[in-house]
Amino acid sequence: MNLQQLRYVQETIRSGLSLTAAAERLHTSQPGISRQIRDLEAELGVQIFVRRGKRVTALTEPGQALATIVDRALQEIDNLRTVASEFHDQDSGALTIAATHTQARYALPGVVAAFKRRYPRVRLSLVQGSPSQIAEMTMTGAVDVGIATEALDHYPRLLALPGYTWHHSIIVPDDHPLATQAKVTLEALAGYELITYDPAFAGRTHIDEAFAARQLRPEVVLAAIDSDVIKTYVELGLGVGIIAAMAYDRARDRGLTMLDASHLFRSNTTRIALLRGRRLRQFCYDFIELFAPHLSRPMVDKAMTGSKETYEL
Repeated sequence: MNLQQLRYVQETIRSGLSLTAAAERLHTSQPGISRQIRDLEAELGVQIFVRRGKRVTALTEPGQALATIVDRALQEIDNLRTVASEFHDQDSGALTIAATHTQARYALPGVVAAFKRRYPRVRLSLVQGSPSQIAEMTMTGAVDVGIATEALDHYPRLLALPGYTWHHSIIVPDDHPLATQAKVTLEALAGYELITYDPAFAGRTHIDEAFAARQLRPEVVLAAIDSDVIKTYVELGLGVGIIAAMAYDRARDRGLTMLDASHLFRSNTTRIALLRGRRLRQFCYDFIELFAPHLSRPMVDKAMTGSKETYEL
């Protein structure tokens, strides 16, 4: 048994049981992966995969049990490397963050700038994706930290820590009839065509829930993942926009008026996702604390042990 065989098993599972896809991701040959997995099965005395001809079609019952152990074993190997790196050179390395567009565009620039000043020798990479993509990247170890509002707390393998809360706001052209209203109602809002987020992004579920609770069915003429796209089409007069309040900048968004919507829609919590059991470098803890000052290293470590009360807002 060797680490290469374990990684082949893990990647085959992650690739949807496609040996070809696993070989491409690991830069090796499909026959080589198949042979190594069969050698491991022979050594263990059990079949890990169900096969139909040359194709892998499912995990066997022992394979399902072994998959969990394989993940844990490879995670601990990665942890060994992390510990060694921490003591070898504390101020250099790599940190990869995955975030949605709204977080990357509006919440992270100041954090990234502060982090780079503190750790100039750490290679910081920022990847954008949907909440489900961010969760998947965090679970597979492709990124160190995931940041999103939706979905991250739906995965048992992830520790989803609350970063900060925020509200939606309404945006309209300065000459729009709603612009002079002190307090917009859902009924008034439902009378206009709306432009807001895609259902998978930026608290859209809370928007839909609020209208449904009043039995209102507004017409959403455009759903986007990008706040700037929403603002662009509002400027063109195509509808009333609903965006994250942080996405409005009075200096930049001239011609648009922002209206408070905190009384209309539930607040949202942006979360920081970490893979449970993964050891973090000190600079990763520092990045988290820059983003969410209440999440100190002791708090994060305690939450990793399962003490839920330490990471509820």
